Amino acid sequence: MQDTGKQEWRRFWTLPVAAAVGYSTAVLHTYGLGSFIEPLEAEFGWARSSISAGISIAGMIGAVFSIPLGMAVDRFGPRIIALIGVATMTAGFALLGAVGGDLRQWFLVWCLIGFGNLFLQATVWTSAIASRFAASRGMAIAVTLSGGAITATCLPILAAWLIGAYGWRAGFVAIGALWAAIVLPTVFLFFRGERDGAPRNVPALAAMAGSSAGDALKTPGFYQLLFASGLFTLTGIGIVVHFVPILQDRGAEPLAAASVATLIGLFSILGRLGTGALLDRLRPNLVGAVVFLIPLAACLLLLLAGDERAAQTLAAAGFGFALGAEVDVIAFLVSRCFGVRRYGAIFGAMVGTMALGSAVGPLAAGAIHDGFGTYAPFLMASGALLALGAAALALLKVPPREL
Repeated sequence: MQDTGKQEWRRFWTLPVAAAVGYSTAVLHTYGLGSFIEPLEAEFGWARSSISAGISIAGMIGAVFSIPLGMAVDRFGPRIIALIGVATMTAGFALLGAVGGDLRQWFLVWCLIGFGNLFLQATVWTSAIASRFAASRGMAIAVTLSGGAITATCLPILAAWLIGAYGWRAGFVAIGALWAAIVLPTVFLFFRGERDGAPRNVPALAAMAGSSAGDALKTPGFYQLLFASGLFTLTGIGIVVHFVPILQDRGAEPLAAASVATLIGLFSILGRLGTGALLDRLRPNLVGAVVFLIPLAACLLLLLAGDERAAQTLAAAGFGFALGAEVDVIAFLVSRCFGVRRYGAIFGAMVGTMALGSAVGPLAAGAIHDGFGTYAPFLMASGALLALGAAALALLKVPPREL
C-alpha cells in the first residue's frame, strides 16, 4: 500500500530540507551576479553583455550536457553528483574575485562555474524527491526548489553589503566560502535518494513505473513541456539577472534596487509552496499556465511605471512568485506524464532547454540594453513569449493519475 503524504513526510522529511539547502547553491550565479555588474563595468569598462555572457557560458554547458547528466543520475544516484557540484560551484564563484581586466579570465572561470552548475541542476535534487515521494510529491518538490528562493532572498542584499564594505573581489570570495561551509556538510549527511548507495540495483530501477526516454520522445506533451520551459527560462532569468540594473536605470540607488530585488526571493518561496500545494490538488497544467502569466503583468508594470517604487515592488513580487514555481511545475508534470523510471533523462532534456534559455536570456537582455540604452524592448518581447509558454501548458494533456 502506498504511503499517504503525512507518512512520506514522517519518513523522509530531512531529504527535501537537505535538497533545498543544496539547491540554493545552483542559483548563486543567477541571483548573485546582478549586484556585481556595475562595479565590474566601472572597474574594467566591460559591456553588460560581456559580463552577462558568463551566465550564458554556464547555461550552454548545462544545455549540452543536461541529458547525459540525467542519465548519470539514473545510473549512479544523485548524492555523489550533488557533492561534486557544490564543491565545484562554490570554488568557481569565489575565484571570480581573482579575475583581472582580461575577459578571457572571466570566461574561463565561468567555464568552471558552468561545470559545477551542471552537477547542481534541478534534475539531481528532484530525482531524489520523486523516488521517495508520490502522494505529496508536489509539495516535496516545492520545498526542495525553495532553496533557490533562499539565495534569491538573501544574496542580492548580502552581495550589495559586501561590495560596499569590502569591495567586489572580497564579495565573490566571501559568498563562495559561506555557501561551501553550510551546504557541503548538509548534503553529505542528509541527502539520499532511493538510488543512492545502490547504483547496481537494476531490478529496483526496472520496477519503477514510467515511460522510457524513447517513448517520451514520441509524445506531443514532451515537446510542449520543452517549449514552455525554454521560453519561461529565457525571459525569467534574463530579467532576474538584470533586475537590479533595470531598477537602477529607472533611478533607484544600488542598495535600494538590491532591497527591492530581495522580494523576488521572498515571493518565490510563496510561489513554490503555494504552487506545490495546488499541483497536488488541481489540474497541474492549468496551474502552470496561470503561473506563466503572472510575470507578463510584472513586465507591463516595469514598462508603464518602472520608476515608481510601488510598481517596482509589485513587479519583483510577480517575478518572484512565478520564478518560484516554474521549475516545480515542469518537474511535477514530467513525473506525472512520464513517471519516474527514466525521470533523470527525460527531465534532463527539460533542464537542458532551461539551461539554453538561461544562456540566451541574460545575454539578450544585456545586448538589447547596450544597443538601445534601455531594457524596454526585452521586457516587451518577454511578455509575448510568456503568453506563448502559458498556452503550451494550458493545452497539455495530463494523465488523470500518476504512472
